[in-house]
Parts: sequence; C-alpha cells; structure tokens
Amino acid sequence: MTLADRPACIEILLGYPWTHYAMTEARATRVFDDGLAQGADLRVAVVDGVALGFVWILPRGAFHHSDYIRLIGVSERARGRGVGAALMDAAEGDAFAARRDMFLLVSDFNLAAQAFYRHRGYVQIGALADYVTPGNTELLMRKRWPTPPPPIVGA
Repeated sequence: MTLADRPACIEILLGYPWTHYAMTEARATRVFDDGLAQGADLRVAVVDGVALGFVWILPRGAFHHSDYIRLIGVSERARGRGVGAALMDAAEGDAFAARRDMFLLVSDFNLAAQAFYRHRGYVQIGALADYVTPGNTELLMRKRWPTPPPPIVGA
C-alpha cells in the first residue's frame, strides 16, 4: 500500500461491514496511517490505477505461530469480480509457503464473507461474543494447508 492508495482504502472501510462498528473517516485514516508507519504487510489490488481492495496480513500474528488476516476489504463496486480471491491468494501463498495455518475473524452478521471464506476452505473453530463491540460475535476461522511446509532453518 502506498499513500496514493490510502483514500480508496479508507473509502472501503467506511462501507459495509464496518458500518456496524461505527467506522469514521478519522478512525480509518488512523488505521492505515499506523499500519504504514509500522511497515505493515498491507497489500492493495489495483485495477486501471484504482485501488479496489486491500488485505492486511500479520505474519505469525495468530498465537505467534500462524499468519492472521487482520483486515480485508473490497470496494462494493468490485465485489464478485475476483478481487477478494486475488487478495486472499496472495496472502495465503506467502503464508502457506512457510506455515501450515491461516486464521481470521469474521463478523457473525457478515454472511457473504462467511460463505466466501468457507468456499476457500476456512472452517469456524470458535466464536468470540461481544469481542469487538457489544452485541456482535466474531467467528474465528482457520484454514489448514494439507501438508506441513518444510522446516524453516533458524526459526
């Protein structure tokens, strides 16, 4: 992600499903500014010069052992066009080259995202009631690569 991609990614965070979490432009800006300042693994899908989606990956961010998708978002106008799949392919490709598992949280009310993740091989392994906000449950999902990667020397 570059600063040029930031406005489009902020716009994505102002839409569904983040409307359930009272996302504001100031908060979305802070989220991406903090990520960029920390050198986070923020990737953007750009089509014809326009950012249509992003994924934020935390390597070893799940239990300091497996990769974790912190955020993923696709512009409403680009949903159903393969942007989310391309972002997940990139995230999973790197993760499964080194580790066996990928984790993410998805909101209980976000049925389309749940179906998307299940189609990609994710399985719900837990639920965190009132975790992010009261009244919403976050579903913990995991995808396990069929065979373990080779050991990483020095890890």
